[in-house]
Amino acid sequence: MWDPAVYSRYGAERSRPFFDLVTRVGASSPRAVVDLGCGPGELTLSLAERWPSARLTGIDSSPEMIEKARAQAGVTPSPEASGEARAHARPARFEIGDVRDYRPAEDVDVLVTNATLQWVPGHQDLLARWAGELPAGAWLAMQVPGNFQAPSHRLLREVGRRYGLGDVLREAPVDDPVDYAGLLVAAGADVDAWETTYVHLLPVNEDEHPVLRWMEGTALRPVKAALDENAWQSFRADLARELAGAYPAAGGHVAFPFRRVFVVARTAR
Repeated sequence: MWDPAVYSRYGAERSRPFFDLVTRVGASSPRAVVDLGCGPGELTLSLAERWPSARLTGIDSSPEMIEKARAQAGVTPSPEASGEARAHARPARFEIGDVRDYRPAEDVDVLVTNATLQWVPGHQDLLARWAGELPAGAWLAMQVPGNFQAPSHRLLREVGRRYGLGDVLREAPVDDPVDYAGLLVAAGADVDAWETTYVHLLPVNEDEHPVLRWMEGTALRPVKAALDENAWQSFRADLARELAGAYPAAGGHVAFPFRRVFVVARTAR
């Protein structure tokens, strides 16, 4: 179960890659824009400012996230609603759905997926399929975390093995930018691929290590789901001790380098 409040910790740091991604999308007046893995919806709603005339849709597999997104967006009326009702509508609709089942409609000119595909084994096949199914000249933009060899995730796997969680925690669920670029070029797209390492300066909390708090929003979800409450608390304490050694505090902050992988592709025109 996703907890929107936990996920939204460090919201500014988590949102920056999204804006760096969509800035590289060159669409001027897209007909429809879809955000796959939209989470609690704040970033999806920001796309309405970039493309105010587009039909905007956010899709996520988590009912908790979609409930939060719908609460923020209000109720979007149907296409049959009156002009007055539509004039007062919020700019997006949100739907529960699995990204593996998604098929773009013929008017989807921008497809965005941000920090989602790392959870989807075999997502490379999805990217190639979407590139083939999107209309001519459409934009496909994706971002995934690329920090699975960072101390945080190496320690997560080490501690996980002590608790018999070797099958739960994946070694390398994403590719490098050059691999994604090759995949989408082979699908006939023009591609812009890159990586960025952000150095997040996380404020120290007296009760728990800030990198542990960050990881609880995403990477630790499978661990918590696999353990009972006592084992989870023990795991959490063991990981916190390891993280404190790898990420020491200085000047009231912990420096947390975080690598991200970006790809923006445009289908053949």
